[in-house]
Amino acid sequence: MPRFLQLLLTSLLAALAAPAFASSITLDRIKGTGTITFAYRANASPFSFADRDGHVRGYSAELCTAIAASIQQALKLPSLKIEWMAVDAADRLNAVASGRADAECGTTTITLKRMEQVDFSVPIFVDGGSVLIRAKSKLTKLADFRGHKLAVIPGTTTEDALVAALNLQNAQATLVPVDDARKGAALLADGKVDGFASDRIVLADLRLGAPRNNAFEVLGSDFSYEPYGIVVRRDDPDFRLAVNRAIVGLYKNGGIDPIFQRWLAPLGRPGPLIHSMVYLMSIPD
Repeated sequence: MPRFLQLLLTSLLAALAAPAFASSITLDRIKGTGTITFAYRANASPFSFADRDGHVRGYSAELCTAIAASIQQALKLPSLKIEWMAVDAADRLNAVASGRADAECGTTTITLKRMEQVDFSVPIFVDGGSVLIRAKSKLTKLADFRGHKLAVIPGTTTEDALVAALNLQNAQATLVPVDDARKGAALLADGKVDGFASDRIVLADLRLGAPRNNAFEVLGSDFSYEPYGIVVRRDDPDFRLAVNRAIVGLYKNGGIDPIFQRWLAPLGRPGPLIHSMVYLMSIPD
């Protein structure tokens, strides 16, 4: 056999024998250490939170656990240890971009600007921004907040969309920064702000968990579109592919249904946007 044909055959056999994610920096590290590190939003129930025993739970956290299982199988690892790293809204992207975490599991909205720093999985949830108010409040639409106080987590897509929506309606309000949703709800319950702006699903969870003497309502209209994704590194397409294969697999085999029921069903039935997301993201193999 001519020398060049031998070389060609050797190259083809090596390519066929190579693992599906051979060029991935992240997957190579996971395979070498037997550990995968997920960042998570510590106070983003029902998507990600640490329970009283310190176990990380929630919709996004459970998706990441399924991602780890899928990667373990793809890499043929006998076991794969999951390490969880608590982050907040300010440092969640940097945790992944810097390599301290392999992915972030929380309530991070996919945006083009954020893609300058990190990359994202296919969408895992679709939501909209709204405002939590006290029950029987006279503030029933966003324009009513002119001259009032609105709590919001700074550095989020919610804050950007809220400012744009208030400006569009010439409804200048005083924005009060808070670290997380629980603190925003606490300020609202104490009468220190007139509303707390966040994603509707987060507000629904706060409303459901509020005591009777501090009943909340959610405005009927949204001021933003919020597609959530799992945050991954920008320079590692093979790891992103492994993440997407796990998520799409859950969509196609129905594995997403019990996860949704477990964490999000108590807050309401899935709407048409959620059904459309699962349908459109069920990408063929």
